[in-house]
Amino acid sequence: MAVPISQMWTVATYVLKKRFSGNKRYPLVLMLEPLFRCNLACAGCGKVQYPPHVLKRMLTPEECFSAVEECGAPMVSIPGGEPLLHPQIVEIVNGLIARKKYIYLCTNALELKRRLPEFTPSKYLTFSVHLDGDREHHDFSVCREGGYDLAVEGIKDAVKRGFRVTTNATFFDGTDPNNVRGFFDDVMAMGVEGIVLSPGYSYEMAPDQQRFLGRARVRRLFRTILSNRKKTWKFNMSPLFLEFLMGDRKYECTPWGSPAYNIFGWQRPCYLLQDGYAETFQELLETTKWEEYGVASGNPKCANCMVSCGYEPSAVIDGFGSLRGIWGMIRGTFSTYKDEHALRLLNEPAPHGPATLVQIEHGARSLEETNA
Repeated sequence: MAVPISQMWTVATYVLKKRFSGNKRYPLVLMLEPLFRCNLACAGCGKVQYPPHVLKRMLTPEECFSAVEECGAPMVSIPGGEPLLHPQIVEIVNGLIARKKYIYLCTNALELKRRLPEFTPSKYLTFSVHLDGDREHHDFSVCREGGYDLAVEGIKDAVKRGFRVTTNATFFDGTDPNNVRGFFDDVMAMGVEGIVLSPGYSYEMAPDQQRFLGRARVRRLFRTILSNRKKTWKFNMSPLFLEFLMGDRKYECTPWGSPAYNIFGWQRPCYLLQDGYAETFQELLETTKWEEYGVASGNPKCANCMVSCGYEPSAVIDGFGSLRGIWGMIRGTFSTYKDEHALRLLNEPAPHGPATLVQIEHGARSLEETNA
């Protein structure tokens, strides 16, 4: 099992307490961005396109701790930017460990090997290394030759030192399912605890807008990748979320499940969209017009989103919310999802042409959507 029992128990009891108290909107993971600055400029990323004066700004450790305590989520994801560029990141991590928060420090690992000696292994700390496929695919994705080799070197060193390590992959249009499955074999051989994955989200600021998948293609791609899976593959994610990506489950987005806090404040409505900021977490919950977001709302910005920060909280709440959900997670954890049709798809070229889509018009823009 890729997720430790202690972490699962913490999340399960947290969800059940919220459920029994009648609280319908609560966070599961705080997306804590201490800075936007990065040492990569990936074509599909919208975080590093800010002007220099913004990229120089950083949250202080005290601001990070205040946000964590205000939010109360049991888990904290630290994306960016590149968190290891923050000069006080060790102090931030140690402060969160002292608060018994489960931390996923998201890193491209270019600085990981150099900075590892500053950290202490803990069940509360996981290095989530951005690795988007094999060497050729990853280096193309992050727009840097040699990025894969540096990341793998950092992963192996972290595993050797006794740290929890996962890989975090984002997949875009044109992804070859066979390469991805071979990539799963490679990363599990590195000794990582598990794999985290998600389809890419169409950041408005991203330089390359042609690589993002519509929902029909997401389902086709992930059904092909995740069906007929090997027992050696471990995923550090809810199995129900993976079934959602495969098209076996339907969920609405839970944007408050992964609230985002950064140098501007509490981001509305989520980590991916920037529709203003709130000064406090309570203000974010009470004043955000949540009904205007998610696929059901008709908001074109949400039309193609199936990203983990919005939909994995939905899957986790479903999983721990009933005996049926718990059984679904147990079954999903050990199932190989045999699927003859998906097996045949592995022998077909990766789709580049249009899938069966419904077009959602928004002014001059046309966005992909499907009910398939």
